[in-house]
Amino acid sequence: MVCKKRVVVTGLGAITPIGNDYRSFWDSLIAGKSGAGRISTFDVSQYNSQIAAEVRNFNAEDHFDKKEARRIERFCQFAIVAARQAFEDAGLTSDSVDKDKFGVLVGVGIGGIGLIEEQNQVLVNKGPDRVTPLLIPKIIPNMASAMIAIQLGFKGPNSCSVTACASGANAIGDAFKIIQRGDALGMITGGAESAITPLGLAGFDNMRAITRRNDEPEKASRPFERDRDGFLIGEGSGILFLEELDHARKRGARIHAEIVGYGLSCDAYHLTAPDPKGEGAARAITAAIHDAEIKPQDVNYINAHGTSTPLNDKTETQSIKKAFGEYAYKIPVSSNKSMIGHLLGGAGGAEAVSTILTIGNGIIPPTINYDNPDPECDLDYVPHTARKRPVDIALSNSLGFGGHNAVIAFRKYEDND
Repeated sequence: MVCKKRVVVTGLGAITPIGNDYRSFWDSLIAGKSGAGRISTFDVSQYNSQIAAEVRNFNAEDHFDKKEARRIERFCQFAIVAARQAFEDAGLTSDSVDKDKFGVLVGVGIGGIGLIEEQNQVLVNKGPDRVTPLLIPKIIPNMASAMIAIQLGFKGPNSCSVTACASGANAIGDAFKIIQRGDALGMITGGAESAITPLGLAGFDNMRAITRRNDEPEKASRPFERDRDGFLIGEGSGILFLEELDHARKRGARIHAEIVGYGLSCDAYHLTAPDPKGEGAARAITAAIHDAEIKPQDVNYINAHGTSTPLNDKTETQSIKKAFGEYAYKIPVSSNKSMIGHLLGGAGGAEAVSTILTIGNGIIPPTINYDNPDPECDLDYVPHTARKRPVDIALSNSLGFGGHNAVIAFRKYEDND
């Protein structure tokens, strides 16, 4: 029998609508701060939905020289900066690691949609010779992983997960397994996205996926609440530095938490709608619990996908009940998306950062805007206010278009080998 290596989280990084590092992100989460507002980067007067959770106070030239900033798309900028934060938080330098044994796996759901829009206009108005030769390498989702590796010199396993809104969680789970089976000593992993663009907004708006509560941006994202009308589109990145436990011990690393389980499944049901019975997500939850070698009753908290769409919240609630039975009513469940919106491919990364900090601080972030309970969503959603409560084991759920389901299990680290 192959002995599975233990994997721990030694570094965190975050660029989000409510904080551009993991500490300010966490402080805003537990304060119940919303990052929502009217979209500031283009004219939204003709749109039904005019609001989003934008990353504020992020100047690329604070992190890259001018030429480099122009050559890197916004989603990659977020990923690189958050990766640098996680690497630094792990207490590492470029000279302190064996770069052949460290890799990168960052999930991105859409990629450089803004540049596609821009360069299509160039094509139409000025002709094909004027389209930038950097178009393809700037827009493809794998460039987040590639450019982080280039920046840090990591030559180990490198890949990208593209599973819509499950991309970040799938990336973390896959990176966990790479280390667990001994193919790397450490991995930069998580998710990133920046799709608040004219075309991106129109696409989500016309499929009636996003909120139209324009007059109350900060109250627009209402996961599990009766009057929810769609998700609030967000942007940003959440990055973890995962490390094989013995390697982390030997260098005296601070350990935020241990990653212990990963479950994934597919609804095999519909392009955008979840399985109405919640069976696919329930299978992923059960698989993560089984992989972690724990019992369902060991789980103390669930960081829900919780999008604020009518279908997701109802079916995710059903999936939790299917996986946990009556114990589901005893587990606190909350949604970061009530504050940061839906970061799409970046959601799983940012929400994993939050889940790890929940374990480390013994504080559960709230679900804000939960004013009117929905009879079909009847679990404990930690409404309005953060809750102090010890959390030893937590799950982070991510569910994506196409029926992709990914669940990560984290545990408070204990040196019990």
